[in-house]
Amino acid sequence: MLSLINDVVKYVENNIPQFHKQRIGKIKTLKLTQVLKKKNPYLFKAKYLMTAEEIIKQLIEAYISSSEETMFGDWLEGLAIFINEKVFNGKKSGIPGIDLEFDNDGVRYIVSIKSGPNWGNSSQIKKMINDFTSAQKTLLTSNSKINIRCINGCCYGQNKNTNKGSYFKYCGQVFWEFIGGNENIYLDIIEPLGHKAKERNEEYMEQYTQMINKFTKEFVNMFCHNNGIIDWEKLVKFNSEKL
Repeated sequence: MLSLINDVVKYVENNIPQFHKQRIGKIKTLKLTQVLKKKNPYLFKAKYLMTAEEIIKQLIEAYISSSEETMFGDWLEGLAIFINEKVFNGKKSGIPGIDLEFDNDGVRYIVSIKSGPNWGNSSQIKKMINDFTSAQKTLLTSNSKINIRCINGCCYGQNKNTNKGSYFKYCGQVFWEFIGGNENIYLDIIEPLGHKAKERNEEYMEQYTQMINKFTKEFVNMFCHNNGIIDWEKLVKFNSEKL
């Protein structure tokens, strides 16, 4: 187990810079008009946001939070596959909609990895179930006697009802123990994630504050009257006027 932990530490230290690089890259390439088109201008008015800087901060923080959740979810998926490969000789699946495949105790597990337990609506869950069904058909074509179990694995969170009928849902500690063979591995991965995080966050915050200032200036130029008051009608038209 100590060898696995050492491997995990090395993997994280070697690969976490990529996540931070993506974060900073997202900041550098972000456009104000791009974000404004995707957010609700009526909400800003309802919350009585009266300054350009208030609007920009809420816009950016909501957008970045969502994109970071996606980016880090993808990163954690890679870590999960790495750990499973070390423990169970698993592999990233080539079947559409399936992230991980591995064998254990005579069972072929096909896994769809998500970030947290509340990852999708009913149509997205239905798509995952359809992906599981298609994957099972593909695997049974080459081996009709194979015992297949479908797993929705979530990297964090809790879920008491694991049996969902056509698949099982494992969250947090249960998921990491399932793919790593040890009940404490969900704790072992947290420490190395902070590798040089302070230095990288300082670089990120430098880019973030520059962006806030830049976007605030752009917003004032685009959507404020000469007296500094926000032109809400112009903002709503920019966001929602028919094409």
